[in-house]
Amino acid sequence: MTYIARTMRKQLLLAILLLVTFVTAKAQKPDMAHILIHYKFTWLRDTTDRARPYTENMVLYVGKRASVYRSYDGVVYRAQFKKAYAKLAAKSVDGRVGTDRLDVGSNAEYYEFPNERKLLTKDKLLVITYVFESPLPIIDWKISSDTATFGGLNCQQATCHFKGRDYIAWFCPDLPVHTGPWKLNGLPGVIVDARDAKNEVVFKFNGVEKAVPAQKKKGPAVDEKDEPPIIRDLDDDMNIIAPSRAIKTTQKEFNKLNRVMQKDPEAFMQAVFASQQFGMPGGDAASMDHIKVRPGHGLNGPVINNPIELPEKK
Repeated sequence: MTYIARTMRKQLLLAILLLVTFVTAKAQKPDMAHILIHYKFTWLRDTTDRARPYTENMVLYVGKRASVYRSYDGVVYRAQFKKAYAKLAAKSVDGRVGTDRLDVGSNAEYYEFPNERKLLTKDKLLVITYVFESPLPIIDWKISSDTATFGGLNCQQATCHFKGRDYIAWFCPDLPVHTGPWKLNGLPGVIVDARDAKNEVVFKFNGVEKAVPAQKKKGPAVDEKDEPPIIRDLDDDMNIIAPSRAIKTTQKEFNKLNRVMQKDPEAFMQAVFASQQFGMPGGDAASMDHIKVRPGHGLNGPVINNPIELPEKK
């Protein structure tokens, strides 16, 4: 490795050290999800390729006073992975199992606490999980008299202008939690369907179900250090609680780190691995050997010329 390359690696590690506040998120009283709202999320990321928008199955866990919006594709994958991991670990001679894929579905999760007017965003760069707090956005909704039914839920229409887009949403007054998918919130009921006027960002209603907590497994407890992060982070209890195993940072600092990773993901991965040797929280050094930088990260990632949050026109 040349002197310049070594210097760049050191600077990258220093940037990670300086930009992040290494504080574990403060524990918060959990809320139990009682209903799940499913969405088919569609986002036209590249306006030059309208035939192939990004799509993903998402889910909103709704409790009495909080909610969390995350990738349902990721939830399903982690549940399947957890079962497969248990079987493979039982057959493994040394009890170790490779974890080549830990990132199915989008990483970002949004925790809304309407009573506290607080939004927590959990996101991940490689194997490092971050969380940052911001005020819950205040949205100027216009509620109309139009009604419709979604999966047996009686809903009412509302419109707003938010983050550079005009949205049409349907909310259910019978579910009186002022929450919704992504950062949408503030209506007198859960938002079950929403889309912008151009249908470039769509949270399409895709079903509703009652939340059923998983049955507690009997038998000896498994030490967390013997499980990969993807299993430790899986919430079987339907609890809605702020992430406790994450590095607390800010949106601005996270964006800086993300730009560094996009520019040179291999160098970022090496810097993250080095950070584990300094005893920094938030990741799993042992799992780094199994992580591969996948397509979609770095300079070969997808074209995004139409971000979800657009700048406001002056």
